[in-house]
Amino acid sequence: MTETSTDTWDVHVLEFARSRQQRMAGLIHGAPLDEVHDLPFSFVLARRADRIVLCDTGFMREGTGEAMSIKFDVPYWISPLRLLAEMGVRPDDVTDIVLSHAHFDHMGSIGKFPKARLHIQKREILSWHEAMAMPPAFGFLTEIINPDDLRSAFDAAVEHRLNLVDGDVDDLLPGVHVRLGEGHTMGQQFIIIETGRGNLVVSGDCVYSSRNICGHNQSGVYVPLTNAIGAAWDQLKTIDRINKAIDGDLDRLIILHDAERWKGRPVVKEIEGFRIVQAS
Repeated sequence: MTETSTDTWDVHVLEFARSRQQRMAGLIHGAPLDEVHDLPFSFVLARRADRIVLCDTGFMREGTGEAMSIKFDVPYWISPLRLLAEMGVRPDDVTDIVLSHAHFDHMGSIGKFPKARLHIQKREILSWHEAMAMPPAFGFLTEIINPDDLRSAFDAAVEHRLNLVDGDVDDLLPGVHVRLGEGHTMGQQFIIIETGRGNLVVSGDCVYSSRNICGHNQSGVYVPLTNAIGAAWDQLKTIDRINKAIDGDLDRLIILHDAERWKGRPVVKEIEGFRIVQAS
């Protein structure tokens, strides 16, 4: 495995899937109605000498994961486990998984990492249990949730591997900090990672595009999401927190569904058309 500094993190973005002809207007407010992309799905691998950490995990196309990929038209996929193997990482090597939120495409592989400790906001996991218990008329809230992922998280809790994070935490792991980022979901968090080129921010789905921060046509007016269950009020406050965390430097922002596929960052490997990108 690649040698990493004991003080800062070596960070890569691993692209594992793409949706087909995703309408951007379905993700961010005010996007042109005719703008479509085969939208990337990704997660983050962060390593240093003593730990191997994932920020989200992607999903597996098996069982209910396959059904979710069909439901949301995500036909292009490669196993997250294969991508990790390309980076010299086995499932048992992963020490920690920091989950931005509980949607299927972000935590659908947690059951494949039996030794990893999971870190998710308490508000996030409990809000989905509450939402799942509501009458079927509220089904809009949970349509991106795979109940089997919640079952896997419960299994981790039974095994004392689930850490319910309560709000902002510095040094959740050494050099890894989390911030509550409500809006897209009720308890999403974004992740700050200390690296050799400064602090990087993994946005989860708090941000889908640089336009969320820069505004349409570089107007400087924050743009809310259209794919969200929380209030625009909370979304914009979260976007502002992210903008402050990166000091306005978009090169330090990792957008997991980046339609530009992390333009400007070195591509370390490309496997069957999916990119592994150096972020740190």
